[in-house]
Amino acid sequence: MVSPLSDLLNLDLSDTKKIIAEYIWIGGSGMDIRSKARTLPGGPVTDPTKLPKWNYDGSSTGQAAGDNSEVILYPQAIFKDPFRKGNNILVMCDAYTPAGDPIPTNNRHKAVKIFEHPNVKSEEPWFGIEQEYTLLKKDVKWPLGWPLGGYPGPQGPYYCAVGADKAFGRDIVDAHYKACLYAGLSIGGANGEVMPGQWEFQISTVVGIGAGDQLWVARYILERITEICGVIVSFDPKPVEGDWNGAAAHTNFSTKSMRKDGGLELIKKAIEKLEVKHKQHIAAYGEGNERRLTGKHETADINSFSWGVANRGASVRVGRDTEREGKGYFEDRRPSSNMDPYLVTSMIAETTLLG
Repeated sequence: MVSPLSDLLNLDLSDTKKIIAEYIWIGGSGMDIRSKARTLPGGPVTDPTKLPKWNYDGSSTGQAAGDNSEVILYPQAIFKDPFRKGNNILVMCDAYTPAGDPIPTNNRHKAVKIFEHPNVKSEEPWFGIEQEYTLLKKDVKWPLGWPLGGYPGPQGPYYCAVGADKAFGRDIVDAHYKACLYAGLSIGGANGEVMPGQWEFQISTVVGIGAGDQLWVARYILERITEICGVIVSFDPKPVEGDWNGAAAHTNFSTKSMRKDGGLELIKKAIEKLEVKHKQHIAAYGEGNERRLTGKHETADINSFSWGVANRGASVRVGRDTEREGKGYFEDRRPSSNMDPYLVTSMIAETTLLG
């Protein structure tokens, strides 16, 4: 009798003295997550420098020409594999030419240079990223829970809601939450968002380059879970036009000095620096962001910079707790849901600490 597929997927590989490593990287569009698996000898691996480099066909990802297509993957971060379990691992990689130069789309390499700068490193920059996304029906690419070809009732009842008529896709959200915890990610929470079919998870309090690594792996896990469920996850910043909220990746930031007494004044100075470079940040904060940053639906207008305490209609928000305690963090509300966290986190650090 042939074993059911589920039995084969759950086979225990411990007796083989081998593990499966899933190498993950970012493709040429900047949002297409790619991965492939390889067999490695031995038991648990926690140090990415102990893993072999690998290659892929860059001409098939828009990252190399066909007559010189080899791109090299450098392992950078390791996480437990929630799909294969055991000692199997997920490996976040970045991409280089055979000569060892970072390829043009390798934003991680650029970010590491900023985070390794002594003036940045000494400040221990913390990031927390609120990743919003929308679940779509596979065949029609329309939000989960919405009438086919139609619209649900107006926004209001859906934010953090419960009930079959208000929350659509919770099993996917919970599966993703637990899978991220299993993998070792610093996932801080999850909730339903203002637009029905839209959800959010948070990667909380990660230092420097780790925030980008963790968000990309969390996105990968979400893509895999929705693949299993036959649902599409969209990171489009405005998946449905009209009177509906868009999707963002609000980025919370603090430095060691901001977290100490008197830090609020440093936060204000950092916000002033962000205002000076508003246009440069907007250009790097995600494709299609102009459809979201309209001054409506809890956003500031893309063409102007503003900040305020507890103001979700501002470019940058300072929390009430930070104001009251005179120290803490601020939230950059401009990044869109499809932003590259390597680019956004390093740019915030560069502008506020080096700029």
